[in-house]
Amino acid sequence: MQKKKTILDIQKMRQAGEKITVLTAYDYPFASMMDGEGIDMILVGDSVGTVVAGYDDTLPVTMDEMLYHCRAVRRGVRQALLVVDMPFLSYQIDLTEARRNAGRLVKEGGAEAVKLEGGSNVADTIRAIVDMDVPVMGHVGLTPQSVHRMGGYKVQGKGREQADRLLADAQAVEQAGAFSVVLEGIPAGLAREITAAVSIPTIGIGAGVDCDGQVLVIHDILGLCEKYSPKFVKKFADVSGTIRQGIRDYIDEVKSEQFPGSEHSFK
Repeated sequence: MQKKKTILDIQKMRQAGEKITVLTAYDYPFASMMDGEGIDMILVGDSVGTVVAGYDDTLPVTMDEMLYHCRAVRRGVRQALLVVDMPFLSYQIDLTEARRNAGRLVKEGGAEAVKLEGGSNVADTIRAIVDMDVPVMGHVGLTPQSVHRMGGYKVQGKGREQADRLLADAQAVEQAGAFSVVLEGIPAGLAREITAAVSIPTIGIGAGVDCDGQVLVIHDILGLCEKYSPKFVKKFADVSGTIRQGIRDYIDEVKSEQFPGSEHSFK
């Protein structure tokens, strides 16, 4: 059995040039499977709103919902570092509210770190949370909680002016005390530039191969999210067809009275 990973281990992986693997999880079974296979970090993402709850975006997700899913995932994690997203409005109001909600995710949810979106605009918030000894992962580039400002899920940092702003955002996140930063939906060249400019691990999602690690949504890599398929997603398995076939077989056997058979019945 591998030893429990901490934020220090994640930072050492960058220093050693070892790629960091991250997946999202929202429940005990998936968390237990990915933890058992040796994933480095598990993220309880507010993407639960789109891939589990069926919302059009992540904005409706609440603190209570994130706490519920974090607790479920916590029970399945023995080795991976457990990070949880701070949902929309849980950290944007004021620093007191942000600190309280970050603390709840650790105290009530069992998280070992929290993730919040934004760059220079949330540097003070990151610093306030880190000052209470809660590790923070940053998130710059395409930030889903800013979908309305961005006019949709569009690649960020294409022009030099915007690229320079994202570089400054990543550096602000680092200076505020974040232990790592997610780079989402940005050109690969810019991700390479940011990774070279900061000393904390960069975790890419739609940001090319030069980041220190990669994160994807578990439902996306297994073909379980049929609402959309971003360019940066690779399906490593397609279990949707297997699940649908199992459901069809169940319906057919109940209708035809093949199930339950004698072996499934009590005497």
